[in-house]
Amino acid sequence: MTADVWLPIPADEIAGLPAPAESGLTYRFWDGGPDFPADPADCVFYVVPYMKGSEIAVRPMAAMTSLRVVQTLSAGTDHVTPGLGLLPPGVTLCNAKGVHEASTAELTVALILASLRGIPGFVRGQDREEWRAGFYPALADKSVLIVGYGSIGAAIEDRLAPFECARVARVARSARTTERGPVRALADLPALLPEADVVILSTPLTPDTHHLADAGFLARMKDGALLVNVARGPVVDTEALLAEAGSGRITAALDVTDPEPLPQGHPLWHVPGVLISPHVGGSTSAFMPRAKRLVAGQLTRFAERAQMRNIVLTTS
Repeated sequence: MTADVWLPIPADEIAGLPAPAESGLTYRFWDGGPDFPADPADCVFYVVPYMKGSEIAVRPMAAMTSLRVVQTLSAGTDHVTPGLGLLPPGVTLCNAKGVHEASTAELTVALILASLRGIPGFVRGQDREEWRAGFYPALADKSVLIVGYGSIGAAIEDRLAPFECARVARVARSARTTERGPVRALADLPALLPEADVVILSTPLTPDTHHLADAGFLARMKDGALLVNVARGPVVDTEALLAEAGSGRITAALDVTDPEPLPQGHPLWHVPGVLISPHVGGSTSAFMPRAKRLVAGQLTRFAERAQMRNIVLTTS
């Protein structure tokens, strides 16, 4: 039996991995293909293929009887949650905190600015050789509400700072105080939503946040407000969003959808005032160098029997 590490990136492309001769680790490349690279029972450290979906992520987990660490390359871990009950007790699940914050925050601001300033309409106008002049909303002087104030939510606020927003309110699972100001609890959302011009969803997908943005949530948003979802598609109730955005009362910018990928013919494609990007919040040139550093650092800790970083939970 070997102590296998399954990697979705070839080991020779990752600088700083513990040497096999010294660590006793054997590196196996698997990026979600139909054939496993070795016996899953020998895998002790599983780096989940990136953006390949839950079915692929979970497929080998039931047979990973020696597993000690599951490392995702995404901030969210909902795609591996269905497989956690298949694992032995004591397996540590870690996420990719530190990998996606900059890229996701960049896209969030880009979606806000594109939606407010009418960029999609300008692009369509250019295609038709139409000069669409006029006045458009600015981000300056807007009130912004960030729902999900973890590392990504904080990175979004960092990038909002130069835009002279009138106010930034923060909401997380539980209330706390930060250097930038108070973070309110989810229970405070009904009072905060009517005050926000822009509502940003950056929360993990959990049973508590599934359809968090439901019909009641959306109805509390002020007329003309913008909903931005860079979290997970099911955080928003799609049917409720179709009703509110379809009426023109609110607008939306979505990097994630439910279902996803959004199929051809789905009505969400054609709702005026809805801007859709294809789940590219973390898929930038910044991803791979940061992902490799994370994997190398985590495996070094593993080889040295040190505590992992970015621990989400331990199976029981």
